[in-house]
Amino acid sequence: MTEKITKGSAKRKKTSPSSRKRRASRSPKKPYQKMKATLKKGLFRLSILLTVVAVLAVVALDFFVRQGFEGKRWAIPAKIYARPLELYEGLTLTAEQLEQELIRLRYISSTGKLEPGSYRRRGKQFDFYTRGFQFLDGVEAARRVGVTFTAGQVRAIYLPSSKRNKVSVSISLLRLEPMIIGGFYPSHNEDRELVRMDQLPPILVSSLLAVEDRDFFNHHGIAWRGIARALLVNLKAGRIEQGGSTLTQQLAKNFYLSGERSYVRKAVEVVIALLFELHYSKEEILETYLNEIYLGQNGNKGIHGVGLAGSYYFGRSPEHLKLHQLALLVGIIKGPSYYNPRRFPERAIKRRNQVLGILKEQGVIDSQQFQRATKQPLGLVSKPRSNSAFPAYLDLVKRQLRRDYQEQDLRSEGLRIFTSLNPFVQEQAEKKLVTSVRKLENVYKMPEHSLQSAVVITSADGGEVVALIGGRDVKLPGFNRALDAVRPIGSLLKPAIYLSALEDYKRYHWGSLIDDAPIIIDAENNQQWAPRNYDRKSHGEVTLLEALSHSYNQAAARLGMNLGLSRVLDTVKRLGISRDLPAYPAVLLGGTGLAPIEVAAMYQTIAAGGFYSPLRAIREVLDVQGRPLVRYPLTVEQRFEPQAVALLTEGLKEVMRSGTGRSIYSVLPEHIDVAGKTGTTNGLRDSWFAGFSENYVTVVWAGRDGNEKTPLTGASGALHIWGQIMSQLDIHSLAPYKDEKLQRIWYDPVVGLRSGENCPGALQITMHLDSIPAQWTACGRGNKVINRIKSWFH
Repeated sequence: MTEKITKGSAKRKKTSPSSRKRRASRSPKKPYQKMKATLKKGLFRLSILLTVVAVLAVVALDFFVRQGFEGKRWAIPAKIYARPLELYEGLTLTAEQLEQELIRLRYISSTGKLEPGSYRRRGKQFDFYTRGFQFLDGVEAARRVGVTFTAGQVRAIYLPSSKRNKVSVSISLLRLEPMIIGGFYPSHNEDRELVRMDQLPPILVSSLLAVEDRDFFNHHGIAWRGIARALLVNLKAGRIEQGGSTLTQQLAKNFYLSGERSYVRKAVEVVIALLFELHYSKEEILETYLNEIYLGQNGNKGIHGVGLAGSYYFGRSPEHLKLHQLALLVGIIKGPSYYNPRRFPERAIKRRNQVLGILKEQGVIDSQQFQRATKQPLGLVSKPRSNSAFPAYLDLVKRQLRRDYQEQDLRSEGLRIFTSLNPFVQEQAEKKLVTSVRKLENVYKMPEHSLQSAVVITSADGGEVVALIGGRDVKLPGFNRALDAVRPIGSLLKPAIYLSALEDYKRYHWGSLIDDAPIIIDAENNQQWAPRNYDRKSHGEVTLLEALSHSYNQAAARLGMNLGLSRVLDTVKRLGISRDLPAYPAVLLGGTGLAPIEVAAMYQTIAAGGFYSPLRAIREVLDVQGRPLVRYPLTVEQRFEPQAVALLTEGLKEVMRSGTGRSIYSVLPEHIDVAGKTGTTNGLRDSWFAGFSENYVTVVWAGRDGNEKTPLTGASGALHIWGQIMSQLDIHSLAPYKDEKLQRIWYDPVVGLRSGENCPGALQITMHLDSIPAQWTACGRGNKVINRIKSWFH
């Protein structure tokens, strides 16, 4: 019989503990338990994700590290060099000038054994040890040479006797390595000279490892004990004070990381160091370190690598450094600023000797070597200039690089740019310009620093720019007046007028007459132009030679208009002025503006006998492998008959002997023939002089930047500066032009006939055969035979 249980009256069944436990296990979880489970699962997934990210990061970092290490490791600066000094027997050069050249090249005067970059002088005899250098035509090894002088010339060049060569050996030509005058540096301004391991002395490597990383060849890039020790020190100090870095870690930091001190940066450094060790040999890492390490500062440029540091501090490459010098390089790695040997020599010596002590303790050197090295002075060479010593010249170099070379080639690293700069000529020109400008301000009572000037000097035979000054503040970059100051040139244009006439031999010669009377010429815009002479006087009929030498404006304007403006302007273009000049009459007297470099091109063509070539400052550019870059070809064109230019040169010589340039012989020797022309503009705003000797063409401008008036003419201002500069140079007298088509004769300009030396009104001039009249004056006819004989001798 089934018992019916009703609601409310039913009794609860008793349950056992085990059944209660089972029920509890099936009951819902508490909230914190769910969160705990979820967190565990999330952390597990996050750890997997972070591991994947870390692996990917290391893979990416590995790719980045290998690309950087195996590709272009450094942005190698392009170096710009002056011309190398070439010594040969008979060269005009004094012993003092050679010593100055050696000092510019940072040679050290030595009384002991000569080594590369050192010299010894005994009166007019030199012994010195050259540094090796790779020229365009090959490498010249470092060698010891001797040079003697006599009477301001090189007497002999020889290789001194030695154990190998018992007697001295004469050599015909010696080239000194060129002086570095500047460079193009990467944006972060690092400078370096790359070296290979086989170029370095073993003692340098041993010293570096002894001081910086003794276990370099035993560890795998990380010194774990050093890191642990540094960590303890940092924890005690509460800040990062030590790093515990190996050479590999230092390289990782220098190569890829900033100088920030943080644990994250340190961790990345460790990873990069391990990757270095994984992919590259110890020798590769060490060589890279030696080329990368920071060793000082030269102005705004960082000195990186032992190659450049050896040159910067001691004037020689590492393979030629002595033990005490190598120890100093290793020592200053710890703190290039703190141990700067030029600023803190006592600190540097103490640090150097500390390094030498470590080398002695580790058996790298013996006690005798230690004693000798610690007694040595620092032996530093003079500090090279932090900025270019010749900013205006470098400006010209940069512009001509863009003119003559492909842009993509110039982006290459490690270029070596050889220029025609002559440091001696440049320095003499700078010195004389500065003193002359100051003197002119004092003499003419001008405001201090109100007068500016610019100078261009070229080689007369080749059109190479050997010196260039952009302003009186010769060492400061800025507005380059030599290239960019476009100012009216005044009478400097007159030689183009007279050359145009002299090309027409049958019509014009130096004895031809021209009326120096007032002239009124119809000009542009229905205006009239009435030029006047500087002295406000008219001189009647004068010869072309007199008109040029005394710079008569009225005569020149009349001659130019007789010839025709278009003809004169064509001559100007043929002389080398590419700028389009306006075809109005005032241009005949220099009413248009040119820069000094343009004037130099014009007078260069005259000095070169009518042959034109673009002025150039760059001789050659080599790439990092020493191969020449392909450049646009330079053209040399004969634009005038040499006889016509020779006649013009005779006239320009007369300017210096009896005309507006005659004061030059107060500073130049009487036996030196030079040619040139003064230029003065309206209101005395511009003072010009352009002239040349057999070997130099020099153009000088003086004036005020604001175009204000000055009290200076071409003769009293620019000519004075020109003379001071040329008096300091080895200028050669202009050689007489010898040509059977030209003869020097006596001429009577009034009657237009040949004459005799002692005849009234006779003028001795050089004429083309087509210009010489067949008839003689009565006076000249009697001395015809004598005159003919004399003309042969001339």
